[in-house]
Amino acid sequence: MALDLTEYTNARKSALKEYSNYISQGRNGYLPFLDGILKNIDIVTEVDLGIVDIPLRKIRGTYTYLRSISFARNFMPLMDVDTEFAVKWQHVYDVQTSEGLNDPIKVYEYLNWFYVIEGNKRVSVLKYLNNYSYQGYVTRLVPKYDETNRDIRLYYEFMDFYKKTGINEIWFSKEGSFNELWEIIKDFCPTSRLVNYEDRFTYFQNAVYNVFRKIFYDLGGDRLPITTGDAFLDFLKIHGIRDSVSDDELKAIMRRFISEMEYHRAEQAVEVQKSPKLKQETGFIGKLTHRLRSEKLKVGFAHVNDAASSSWVYSHELGRMHLEHVLNESVETVTATKLPENIEAAPALQKMIDGGCQIIFTTSPSLINATLKVAMENPDVNMLNCSAMHSFKHVNTYFGRIHEPRFLCGLVAGAMTRTGKLGYIAPFPMSDVISGINAFTLGARMIRPDARVYLEWMQTWDYKSATSGCTARIAEQGADIICHQNTLANRQFNREYGVYTIRQDENGEYVPDKYLAVPVWNWGIFYEKYIRSVLVGGTRLGHDTASAGRMLNYWWGMDSGLLDFFYARTHIPVETQKLVEFFKSGIISRSFRIFTGPIRDSEGKLMVDQDEILEHLQILMMDWLVEGVIGSIPESRGYNPLSDLSTGRIAGS
Repeated sequence: MALDLTEYTNARKSALKEYSNYISQGRNGYLPFLDGILKNIDIVTEVDLGIVDIPLRKIRGTYTYLRSISFARNFMPLMDVDTEFAVKWQHVYDVQTSEGLNDPIKVYEYLNWFYVIEGNKRVSVLKYLNNYSYQGYVTRLVPKYDETNRDIRLYYEFMDFYKKTGINEIWFSKEGSFNELWEIIKDFCPTSRLVNYEDRFTYFQNAVYNVFRKIFYDLGGDRLPITTGDAFLDFLKIHGIRDSVSDDELKAIMRRFISEMEYHRAEQAVEVQKSPKLKQETGFIGKLTHRLRSEKLKVGFAHVNDAASSSWVYSHELGRMHLEHVLNESVETVTATKLPENIEAAPALQKMIDGGCQIIFTTSPSLINATLKVAMENPDVNMLNCSAMHSFKHVNTYFGRIHEPRFLCGLVAGAMTRTGKLGYIAPFPMSDVISGINAFTLGARMIRPDARVYLEWMQTWDYKSATSGCTARIAEQGADIICHQNTLANRQFNREYGVYTIRQDENGEYVPDKYLAVPVWNWGIFYEKYIRSVLVGGTRLGHDTASAGRMLNYWWGMDSGLLDFFYARTHIPVETQKLVEFFKSGIISRSFRIFTGPIRDSEGKLMVDQDEILEHLQILMMDWLVEGVIGSIPESRGYNPLSDLSTGRIAGS
């Protein structure tokens, strides 16, 4: 009786199609082979990992060239049907479907991909049958560490993670992600009491990651140009480990999550509103909405600090009080303070929603993950986060062009300095801080081209403890004027603010002498305009923004009134006042743009060409300092908005 080769024939058809597709693109259609890959690679050691459960999708190729030409890239067989190879392949298929294959294959692992030494036909059959994994004896080939090779750096991070967890299925595209995942799962305890503690990471891989992966693919997540691991890490940052929810509940959560992750696709548009366009007058819908609303609109404000210790929170609280004052008949506000600067803030935000809040403003970029989580789980509530760098579907972001009044601060400092040496004390290397430093320096050097700005980084939000050391180091350079944080009033807890001259007190410490100028945040302007727009129906309340596919970023400037600039007329000459007013008018009318070329960096390299004007995204993405700044941009300690933000598209990109 002749052997039925139907399955082999079907598998070969798939192989020929795959092979032809690669050849038509001018690419090699055969299976990759490890011998060729390692030709110029220095392998420093081989590690016996024993028997490992290998995801079949991570078996990329075979060991030798002669084996590789028997298979197409998808591991399907290419040899003719009348060959001994075809008969052996079909026999392996019959064994697998009748009794199951048991003998482990033998493979090399390199860069977390697997290459078969023995068992190629078994792998081919198992892939044909869409099996998920199979056991194999694994020998790891460890390449020599190469600081210049990103793939090898990432692989070394993986090896450290694998040593701790035994998890080999998860892979990332960004360095540092393996350590982030470890920090999230290192104390993981399964909800099931049937799982031994020593098996917790195996359980995590099977019951958490693999469940996520299946739903992620079922919902079309594979269309995104990122690894499943990248998406999984983002999900954990926002929603935490979900190992006790039903598939239906998880699918509902992930559907919104994937809509947020669509920012990775280039066609996702971001609307950056640079001037107020919020509807303020009541139309028919607004009147109807107002008539139907019997209760006041409840608006929440969430802070990571409080007004007694933070001028930033104080400025937002003034904005909240302004909102209550001008819309007291229509609006009620509540405040939550001292929230954790991570996902642990989510319960406090949810409590505000449970208490009736329909709109919540979270006033720190570090609250974005908690804000996103709560927004996805409460699509009937409008959530806004005070940050500039990223844009989201479920959360609108808002910030101000603080570099505009910072430029005017520079004008004043440049006009008033006696030594030509200025100081700038900055908190963390965030986008708005870097652009503010550069704008200040450009303003100072417009008046005094030889001005030098000595930059000191605090790397902490505890301004009081860090300021004296920064000030002393700046004073030692001969600077006579310093630019520091913003504020709205000379409050006791915050005496170093704006632009001020310095002097030595009776203890020999450098302290502010004369206050010359200060940028001012008027958050009440934004809050009033946004809430009025909601009240008149211009901005929809309870609108699922994810389904609309719209990312909105408010980035207002001095022309909106959100930002202002005050200066001391008693200390500044009239001629300088006229100059300041001239440039202030130019900024407000947008006839003068601060970042207009030519502009060179601190190394003398031309960064902005003659007459070129930097736009929104270029300003946000500044990672360089202008000519005249003495200092550099450090690695951030304790706050990194780019890595801490789990997702979100760069605003305006």
